[in-house]
Amino acid sequence: MPKTSLSKDEVKAMLILACERIIAAEPMLSQADRDLGDGDHGMGMERGMRAAIEKLNAAEVESIEKAFSTVGMAMMSSMGGASGAIFGTYFRNGGKALNGKDTFDAAELAAFLKAGVDGVKQRGGAAIGDKTCVDAMEPAATQAAEVAAQSLPEAITAVAAAAEAGKEASKAMVAKFGRAKTLGEACIGFPDAGACSVVVIIDAFRDFIAA
Repeated sequence: MPKTSLSKDEVKAMLILACERIIAAEPMLSQADRDLGDGDHGMGMERGMRAAIEKLNAAEVESIEKAFSTVGMAMMSSMGGASGAIFGTYFRNGGKALNGKDTFDAAELAAFLKAGVDGVKQRGGAAIGDKTCVDAMEPAATQAAEVAAQSLPEAITAVAAAAEAGKEASKAMVAKFGRAKTLGEACIGFPDAGACSVVVIIDAFRDFIAA
């Protein structure tokens, strides 16, 4: 039966599922990065998510904020490079927005996604249209704000669709950051690898909440 709100233990389980989905998606994420860059995004994300699972399972997670920030810290310390900093910031900043929250529902989802993408934009300087993870993160956050009064299953379904649409939109963009920037119009037709990772993570949230 779909979950209307999540406890801290359920949030931990949801995050572990997202980590497992990223690990399973490594070949797809690596290919997406090879199409535009040097092909290390998938392996970096896999390494970060393995570290996150280890940290989440190592001790009891005392709060929802701590669950998300644990993932962020593990990614930052294990991955290195741009992806570690960006996705680590996403989870850490998003987690801070949930300080003091005992349950996770549509309003908390919106708070997490907004704080997460705000942190990423501040750290990396990317905006919508630059062919980065922000092209999936920001539509997801915007949609979450619009459906924050709905049930959690309804909200996450809409948010996942928005992230997917953002990733698809990135195919038509010319990259302004990273190795892909050197390709110019040759990168048109391929989605941003970071945006692909965002979709995998949010789809995992959706599937956990729906189960």
